[in-house]
Amino acid sequence: MQKKLAYADIDLAQWKEHTEVETDSLWIMDGRAKGDGHKLDYHGNFIPQIATQMFTRYTKAGDIVLDMFLGSGTSAIEAVNMNRRLVGVELKSELAEYVRGKIPPDVLDKDIHILQGDSASLKTVAQVKKTLNSMGSEYAQLLVLHPPYADIIKFSDLSEDLSNCGSTKSFLDMFKKVAKNGYDLLEPGRFAVLVIGDKYAGGELVPLGFLCMQAMNDVGFKTKSIIVKNIEGNEKGKGRDNNLWRYRALAGGFYIFKHEYVIVFWKPEK
Repeated sequence: MQKKLAYADIDLAQWKEHTEVETDSLWIMDGRAKGDGHKLDYHGNFIPQIATQMFTRYTKAGDIVLDMFLGSGTSAIEAVNMNRRLVGVELKSELAEYVRGKIPPDVLDKDIHILQGDSASLKTVAQVKKTLNSMGSEYAQLLVLHPPYADIIKFSDLSEDLSNCGSTKSFLDMFKKVAKNGYDLLEPGRFAVLVIGDKYAGGELVPLGFLCMQAMNDVGFKTKSIIVKNIEGNEKGKGRDNNLWRYRALAGGFYIFKHEYVIVFWKPEK
């Protein structure tokens, strides 16, 4: 007899056979998954393995994923690969158009919708609601948030871009608006995932991961899990020399960032 979860296609009666599903809170990965439409073509895009794991754990086939920082479209591509639907919001119009070109024509604007807009604005919320209604749903079933890590990478000159915030406080204020909009658009009883890393500024570690987690809690989300994801050699992939970073760490008394957080939240049913 099958024992399906209400929010996923995992059969608990056959739980030993789901070896593809990560249940540990430490993910050590050799590199970024490639193929099936995925490629490293944009600064700061998150690895496809995160989308694969989150979609498997927290959605069923046909469910709608809402990604409010779509970027180069990792979530959209994996939604196609895994038979999920998606509404993706991207601030940069040229990037949104670029992602549209990655999506098969037979599912674009049907199962996969790419919207250009500011995820912090109520105008964008109205756009998303209209799109969800056209897909036969009032809510999304999974929320994905992968914001800029403050000003570590400059993505555009737009004032609405979180990478252009002049302070950590202004970054968090704007992020909280996005989190609140995402909360309102997510079906009660379903999950949200935040992909975020920390930063250094003025010789001090700024714990963006935990600050953003608190912002999510402030708008109503309950924290479910904190996963630490590590990719070996990631600093080389960013064009840096490994030995030089080691020297800097020894000289400066700090440790090299090789990880980021994948934080899972739950929206209460009431």
